[in-house]
Amino acid sequence: MSRLTVFLSRSIGLFTILLVVAFLVRGSAIIETTAADGPVVLAYAIISLGMGIAMILGHNVWSDGALPVVVTLVGWLIFTKGLMLLFLPPKTLSWLFEQMQYGEHYYLFLAPALVIGLYLTWAGFTAPMPARRELRNGASLLRRSSAHLRH
Repeated sequence: MSRLTVFLSRSIGLFTILLVVAFLVRGSAIIETTAADGPVVLAYAIISLGMGIAMILGHNVWSDGALPVVVTLVGWLIFTKGLMLLFLPPKTLSWLFEQMQYGEHYYLFLAPALVIGLYLTWAGFTAPMPARRELRNGASLLRRSSAHLRH
């Protein structure tokens, strides 16, 4: 397992847990009013799209166990969410929240995110952090290159 997988697992897991707990404390109104605010949704879409693309390009791992695959799936979900928020108008988002009866059942909609966040946090902090081999290899390559230039 790579250092990047462990890092992303820990950071995404903690971020998700904190976000879900904040949403549970503040209630469904915060999400429902945000969905109706076009500029906020656009900013959220751009941020999600950028994060999703970065995760897909930097960590598109479909093997080596459950943790790397879950981290990769989360990256694809963030990317997909960014695309949806970018292309769906705020009125459509508000209508979708109404159809889902989000206000009455928001805790059920937050449950999968909480489970994923708990898993990523647990798996990330219980996984051994791989050695920084690639940094040492890069440093020795740099030393060899600079020594070669001096001669």
